[in-house]
Amino acid sequence: MIIALCLVAPFVAMLWVGSYAETDPAFIGIPFFYWYQMLWVLVSTALTMTAYKLWQRDQRARAAQKGGAAQ
Repeated sequence: MIIALCLVAPFVAMLWVGSYAETDPAFIGIPFFYWYQMLWVLVSTALTMTAYKLWQRDQRARAAQKGGAAQ
């Protein structure tokens, strides 16, 4: 469930254009519309990495459980 949220959040944020279709507040002269999208590039990278690490942890736990049950 957490993995799915990590992967879906960037899509929802970018598809909901009405939430960021503005020019203010500007950040170092860059309109909000642009810097918000660039911020999501970094956020989605972090969320994707988090989802991958959670997936790896889950797969290791399943493999350990499967191996432990066979013994």
